[in-house]
Amino acid sequence: MKFISLGYGNSVAVDRVVALVSPESAPVKRLMQDAKEMGRIIDVSCGRKTRSVIITDSEHVILSALPTEKIALRLEGVASPDDDEE
Repeated sequence: MKFISLGYGNSVAVDRVVALVSPESAPVKRLMQDAKEMGRIIDVSCGRKTRSVIITDSEHVILSALPTEKIALRLEGVASPDDDEE
């Protein structure tokens, strides 16, 4: 099983990721609110601004402070997991 870093010591299994989206649109904001109400939100941003939202096959919603583009590169295997965290 392959994992990618979401920053600040947190990782997610690549096989479990269904979607990677930006948190700016209204539908994604509603999705985040619904997940919070159902107890399915995982905030790994460590108090920083949420810059990407990861949706898993178990319907959990993961909030990360890393930009969507950086996580996408990690999912594709282009970037090293040891990249500097922002």
